Amino acid sequence: MLDQNLVTQLQAYLQKLQQPIELVASLDDRDASRELWALLQQIDGLSDLITLRRDDDAHPRRPSFAIVRAGTDVQVRFAGIPMGHEFTSLVLALLQVGGHPSRESQELLEQVRGLEGDFGFETYFSLSCQNCPDVVQALNLMAVLNPNIRHVAIDGALFQEEVEARQVMAVPTVYLNGEVFGSGRMGLEEILAKLDTGAAARAADRLREKAPFDVLVVGGGPAGAAAAIYAARKGIRTGVAAERFGGQVLDTMAIENFTSVPYTEGPKLAADLERHVREYDVDIMNLQRAAKLIPAGDDGLVGVEMENGAVLKSRSVVLATGARWRQLGVPGEADYRNKGVAYCPHCDGPLFKGKRVAVIGGGNSGVEAAIDLAGIVAHVTLIEFDGKLRADEVLQRKLRSLPNVDVVVSARTTEVLGDGQKVIGLLYEDRGTGKVESLALEGVFVQIGLLPNTEWLKGTVELSPRGEIVIDERGATNVPGVFAAGDATTVPYKQIIIAMGAGSTAALSAFDHLIRST
Repeated sequence: MLDQNLVTQLQAYLQKLQQPIELVASLDDRDASRELWALLQQIDGLSDLITLRRDDDAHPRRPSFAIVRAGTDVQVRFAGIPMGHEFTSLVLALLQVGGHPSRESQELLEQVRGLEGDFGFETYFSLSCQNCPDVVQALNLMAVLNPNIRHVAIDGALFQEEVEARQVMAVPTVYLNGEVFGSGRMGLEEILAKLDTGAAARAADRLREKAPFDVLVVGGGPAGAAAAIYAARKGIRTGVAAERFGGQVLDTMAIENFTSVPYTEGPKLAADLERHVREYDVDIMNLQRAAKLIPAGDDGLVGVEMENGAVLKSRSVVLATGARWRQLGVPGEADYRNKGVAYCPHCDGPLFKGKRVAVIGGGNSGVEAAIDLAGIVAHVTLIEFDGKLRADEVLQRKLRSLPNVDVVVSARTTEVLGDGQKVIGLLYEDRGTGKVESLALEGVFVQIGLLPNTEWLKGTVELSPRGEIVIDERGATNVPGVFAAGDATTVPYKQIIIAMGAGSTAALSAFDHLIRST
């Protein structure tokens, strides 16, 4: 299962084990069970602190295995073979069950230990999902820290009957005590905020107590991270208020055009960005959504009111709130989101194995999604509003070579159809004839571009007709002391490397504003 390079890396990590652990496998006669047993045997041979045994009656899901701290009730379980994006989750689970301490803040760790009640979590993941490891790793850590918490991570592709019975159509999907708890990327802070009802109020109180910043960055994507680094290097008081650090990059799979880095993936880049920012004296405030911008008054301080009611003050502000997936805005889309309507083909594609799906959008993202899905699903119909596809020609050639893909152009999607529980089809209008056509399918993947996260700025900052923040060549807005950068602005190309440069420009402009206004 593991090549020599992975074996060497894992053996080095396992030297950090502090307590003996036991791997307990529950298997059946499927090929997946044989693969899992082979993997566990490899791991067993890498450390004297690991033992392996088979107990098929230990758990009803097979293949699965528990990682147990010997002589205790501390354990986590994987139902499936945690390779792909989940291999890191496996390594961390081995280490943490084995007594290696987490790098999370002591405040969060104590919050987990203090949770009261009975919590049985189940997470459905896919091996191609870049969002899933955050959720799996957070819940595994919680199960290690608190005896009232249990967690099973389930590969939906191996447990298709269970996935269909529960109508899981997006990953990660988390169940708590048999009921849906949440879907999509969640880190430890977010999970705790949902469980600990007093967490939001305490966070708001902490924000209110903060002294004014010199530069406050709103947003934690590439533009926000670059702005924070450039501001902090000037030795001035810098803060970052972000809904989720990493922003849209967290939902990006392969990145192959970032100069000097031939290949990386979004979650890794986001983690590297946060790690770099934390090397400086930057106050990072996570899970904070901005609600209102308050231009500077007599005190010379710009205010940013958060959704929790707290107001942060700063001598200058850099707006880097990025963008989000644009939605179709048609009947049925919202009703069946995560019930067949999806926005991440890499994450959710494996859940539609052998089914019929549509991809809406003929740009690079849409064509890439159709190509990826064609290798998993039974059939893909790509629907494009324009009279021709807008993707790069190399992608179009690849698309045309696939036997299970149809392309429909000059088509306007008008409705997503469902049976009350899940998607069963969609309607589209032929823009040439006006005729409405129906497609029977089980999944709709929307890939029609991005929408800037700027609604909260209406009436205070000048916005373009598309809702983008209007900036000049220095990143300045029409509001004194307020600058902006990245995908939320009128910058013509929405690229990671351009956002980073724009963030740096905005921070340097903010610093120039400070020294000239002192």
